[in-house]
Amino acid sequence: MTDYAQDPRFPGPDPFAALRDLPSFTLNSDDLRNGEEIPEKFRAPESVSPHLAWSDLPEGTKSLAVYCFDPDAPTASGFWHWAAFNIPVSVTELPTGAGAKEDLGIDGVISLRNDSGQKTHYGANPPAEHAPHRYLYVVHAVDTETLDIDPDSSATVLGFNLHFHALGRAVLWGWYENN
Repeated sequence: MTDYAQDPRFPGPDPFAALRDLPSFTLNSDDLRNGEEIPEKFRAPESVSPHLAWSDLPEGTKSLAVYCFDPDAPTASGFWHWAAFNIPVSVTELPTGAGAKEDLGIDGVISLRNDSGQKTHYGANPPAEHAPHRYLYVVHAVDTETLDIDPDSSATVLGFNLHFHALGRAVLWGWYENN
């Protein structure tokens, strides 16, 4: 398994380098293998969100947030592919395709607009011949049942709020290169 922050194939920075360290917890997927190429159905234009399952959350977790971020996009701020929060702590997994719905099929969940302008999952889609890109699927354990974030905010606002409310962070990542 390759560490997403240390692999020299990828041009972008470690997106968590400037953030405080958080304990990790178990994050698995029936659809993705950590550090391997992302299968076609999870890429644009299909853009199916992968199955994600978590366990061993830090004590005090009251809700969860999930997102997909590409730190290798040719921008100064990466590219947000998906961002949802206020997932009840009783939820232990998201089935394949849950990201097609703004509420993930779960009452009270809020999705924010990603950088493609959608409030749903947008699959891997790096610019042709740019470089391989990492797609970090991240689940955060949150210390409050709800984050008070305007549903019209950007995904970056979720990231900012997680800095103050996250108890743990688990990362599952894959990559894709558009040749």
